[in-house]
Amino acid sequence: MDDQNKNLILATALSFLVILAWFIIFPPEQQVTPEAPAAEQAADGTPTTADGTTAPGAADGSAPATGNGAAPEAVADAPRLTIDTPNLDGSINLIGGRIDDVSLKRYTVSVDNDETVRLLSPVGETNPYYALYGWAPGAGLTPADVPGDDTEWSVEEGEALTPTTPVTLRWDSPAGLIFRRVMSVDEEFLITIEQSVENPTETAVRAQPYALINRHGLPELTNFFVIHEGVIGQHEGELVIEDYDNVTDFAGKPETFTDVTNGWIGFTDHYWMTNLIPDPGQPATLSVSYLARGDIYQTLTKQPTQDIAAGATVTNRSHLFAGAKEWEVIKHYQDDLGFVDFVNTVDWGWFWMLTKPIFRGLHFLNGLIGNMGLAIIALTFIIKAILFPLAYKSYVSMAKMKELQPEMEKLKEKAGDDRQKLQREMMALYKKEKVNPASGCLPILLQIPIFFSLYKVIFVTLELRQAAFFGPFRDLSQPDPTSLFNLYGLLPWANPEPGTILALIFIGILPLLLGISMWLQQKLNPAPTDPTQQMIFAWMPWVFMFMLGGFASGLVVYWIANNTITFIQQYTIMRSHGHKPDVFGNIKKSFKKKSKGDAAKAANSTAKPGGKK
Repeated sequence: MDDQNKNLILATALSFLVILAWFIIFPPEQQVTPEAPAAEQAADGTPTTADGTTAPGAADGSAPATGNGAAPEAVADAPRLTIDTPNLDGSINLIGGRIDDVSLKRYTVSVDNDETVRLLSPVGETNPYYALYGWAPGAGLTPADVPGDDTEWSVEEGEALTPTTPVTLRWDSPAGLIFRRVMSVDEEFLITIEQSVENPTETAVRAQPYALINRHGLPELTNFFVIHEGVIGQHEGELVIEDYDNVTDFAGKPETFTDVTNGWIGFTDHYWMTNLIPDPGQPATLSVSYLARGDIYQTLTKQPTQDIAAGATVTNRSHLFAGAKEWEVIKHYQDDLGFVDFVNTVDWGWFWMLTKPIFRGLHFLNGLIGNMGLAIIALTFIIKAILFPLAYKSYVSMAKMKELQPEMEKLKEKAGDDRQKLQREMMALYKKEKVNPASGCLPILLQIPIFFSLYKVIFVTLELRQAAFFGPFRDLSQPDPTSLFNLYGLLPWANPEPGTILALIFIGILPLLLGISMWLQQKLNPAPTDPTQQMIFAWMPWVFMFMLGGFASGLVVYWIANNTITFIQQYTIMRSHGHKPDVFGNIKKSFKKKSKGDAAKAANSTAKPGGKK
């Protein structure tokens, strides 16, 4: 077997096996929505409210404060305060003062659906999802003396929550305390909450500030191993990452992190998230739990209990992030506001040392060019330029291998059936001519981690979501929307659903171009004489074409650009070293039908080493 062809087959076959193993070992997970149990106490015996909310324990360790419980009808019909920013649209529910209605103005459900993404939703709707703030009672107070989830707040100041107009909510306690909640919001996705307790009485009391996010029921998930969906947090420089099925293990025994400074915790979806963030530098306790009653996933932050002296006022400040995982925004919060490790709410994966620079390169190029598809092509040029020194050595070695073909054929005839002698003679020839037969594998092998890192970036980063290329390619994070099934839009019926067998069979334009680019790359060299090699080479482009047809179209754009640049590089370098690839001649030969005599001769040549029977 020709060593050059052997190396190429080995490297390409390895790429194929890695991609195949990726899907066999890590198939998409099938999530099962747990059935909501009948109304009962939480698994740890903690009483819960009518809508399933569990308040944290009292500040002095007494029985938990739960309030009377806000019925779903009361929550649905409650008075509301509007939220209106360049990025957020929604309202604050004055029952409980909960933030339970938030939509993302600049993001639609899909390129074909103009409905905006709904992030938070109130009790009474499907899968309620909301944030609650409050105080747990300590010495001198009872649950009735602090605001609960059923407390109706009044608006003391402000008509709507906007970046220029904060709002103040007020509730007067039966114990004579005055509770206030000042909410402000920036132009992105951060709501700041300042809770205060004014004690005009003559008795000192104690209370503990808390914040929680409740998520009722299992949300609709992407169900793909590449992306983490569930609890995300940070404590003492370590990320907290828990899938929803793991959170159910915390029923009655919450996962808790105490004395955390610069920590935060919440829920992450594919592109959106909510996070509770105590003011940086302030100690807090973070916890994750599952409430069996109501089927609620909960994250909670509690800050130190505060003494509220007679005539004094105490204040607690914290933040709620509720929005999209835009890289520049979360990096701003990390760098400028001190939200430690916040940029890692994006799931960069094991190859973060590649995914982060690849994303930053794409982000920069997209800002420069204004088209993410062209940015991917430009990034491909940059990657190929970085790898060019290695590629140059490889292609020079391949050209020299071509020059050595006549001498190698003589060695084969001379060695006959003595394969060890042939191997020794060939190694001596390689050493004499300073040729490395394995160097042809390296450029292809280096593409594997780059390929998977780019795949990760395209799949997990928000900036690639609904990023357009041109024409029908309006979302590079999704598979090619065109299809042979309807002659690429010429026929009146719709394309097959992505992920179905029909979608794999009737491939789109980009996978077809991918197959053609791989096939042309093969034609830089004559077809091998060995029938087995011929068969592998004949099928390989089309197998890859169908395999990658269901991948994100942005990834296929990269692969096409990579193949095209590789073809040009290899052709140019081989010509500069005296070997002129006969591309058109090799294409003609591939369509030329073999005679029976040629087929028999080829079969005889492989029947036994040396061509002997």
